[in-house]
Amino acid sequence: MVSGESAHEFGALNTLLLVVILGLCIISAYLIKQNSFYYLPESAAAIVVGMVVGGLARLVYPSAEELSFLTFEPELFFFLLLPPIIFEAGYSLKKKDFFANFWTISIYAVFGTIVSTFVIGYLVYWTGLTGLINIDSTSPMESLVFGSLISAVDPVATLSIMGNPELNCDTLLYSLVFGESVLNDAVAIVLFKTFISFYESGAQFSGKTVLTILLNFSLVSLGSVFIGVVTGLSCSYLCKHTALKQYPEYEISLLFLFAYGSYSLSEAANFSGIMSLFFCGIFLSHYNSHNLSATSQVTAHNIFKSLAVLSEYFVFLYIGMGLFTGTLLKQVNFLFFFLCMVFCLIARVANIFPLSFLANLCRRQKIPIKMQVVMWFAGLRGAIAFALSQNMPREHRGIYVSTTLMIVIFTTVVCGGLTEPMMTSMGMRTGKNDSLDVREGDGDTHYSTRSIVGGIVSAFSRLFNRFPSRAVDHVGDYEIARMTDAEDDGHSSFVAVSSPPPKSLLQRFDEDYMNPIFGGPEGDDAHRGDPTDEVAELSHHGH
Repeated sequence: MVSGESAHEFGALNTLLLVVILGLCIISAYLIKQNSFYYLPESAAAIVVGMVVGGLARLVYPSAEELSFLTFEPELFFFLLLPPIIFEAGYSLKKKDFFANFWTISIYAVFGTIVSTFVIGYLVYWTGLTGLINIDSTSPMESLVFGSLISAVDPVATLSIMGNPELNCDTLLYSLVFGESVLNDAVAIVLFKTFISFYESGAQFSGKTVLTILLNFSLVSLGSVFIGVVTGLSCSYLCKHTALKQYPEYEISLLFLFAYGSYSLSEAANFSGIMSLFFCGIFLSHYNSHNLSATSQVTAHNIFKSLAVLSEYFVFLYIGMGLFTGTLLKQVNFLFFFLCMVFCLIARVANIFPLSFLANLCRRQKIPIKMQVVMWFAGLRGAIAFALSQNMPREHRGIYVSTTLMIVIFTTVVCGGLTEPMMTSMGMRTGKNDSLDVREGDGDTHYSTRSIVGGIVSAFSRLFNRFPSRAVDHVGDYEIARMTDAEDDGHSSFVAVSSPPPKSLLQRFDEDYMNPIFGGPEGDDAHRGDPTDEVAELSHHGH
């Protein structure tokens, strides 16, 4: 009975500790926003707070039980903290921007991650061959496993820095970096699982391995998207054809359950829960947001956003505390850390600039070189890489885990802190009315995101259509005459034309068949955007 009471008291005190330090993170974020001090991003502030707490715990109360409580747990991260962040990102996504750049994002996420994995993997393997670092030098498989996990560009870190509304990040830049980070994680996880399975089986790396990896990735991606879409449409159908809007608490509860259901089902089927949850959020936002009551529309947005913020702070707190709560600090090899940082920068150069060149061959709105430099610099590593490192081969796990943790802290604190000056110097910050936005209320001209399929059509048209120097874009309910300015780094100017564009076949299918079944704007409401965009805009102006 005494031990039970002691355990209860231990849990209560540590819960109070977490509440207090989370409160400190929120106060720190508030002070950063109020004083526009972006040299220390909110995510970096949370890491610093975690490092202070972990250091004090190590000095004041270094019991095994206490240090274990403050240690990063991968399963806690993947199944409790990560889902709210990814779902909120998909639910509040600017869908037009994402799907208009979908093919470019896919190039970065798929081929960029593969290039990064092999560049980092073989450079790390070279350090083993030369005897600089004590790692497996008999085969490149162990190094490729590490290359795949460290190539994960974390959406948590990206969202917490570039997604900050006060930074007014260029819309195209944010769409490319955020889209790459979300899809890149799925690719990195698949590559990691594939390489680790080959390593454990003792199979030799060959050309067939590459084909197996690509086939496995394709199947995982299709299966993940399918699960996310079906789950989102199922929830939308249920809310559309019932009277659930009379009970807002049931509406929001079902959104939670369907969201977690898509994530856990995908993970149970050995697919990518991140990708499933992301697309589930997109489809719920597009269809089901119109089925919700006015109360639930506002409440759901604020609840999802609040949970995502708290989850982000938890993640970065545990990363900071992890530096002191385990034995990782003793296992850090600073030469290996420095070399891996250089390798990561080289790998970003090897995939961002060549792939941007290829993408620009098919793009009407070119990706300027200054934007490519910011994208190269913004390759932030985060908790996903650190969580995957816990599953590295046991013999050299210590050096890989400690190096990954150091890279995550360095890129988030140092590179994240320099992101705002880099964006400013490269002209990647826009004024409130300087860029074309897909949400209403940001300027004198209003645009709306009518449907996801419209963005997909736009993505296909960019590949297969030829455009004159003065082309016409269809954005929402408007035609946008694009006048290319050769002297403006590839940026284009837009002139609104009053006549609405003709609807494509997929748009008509979406409005005539999908909306009546699953929800969406109908009749006079067809000219409105998603309620989630309107609620997000109101929240943004409320700040």
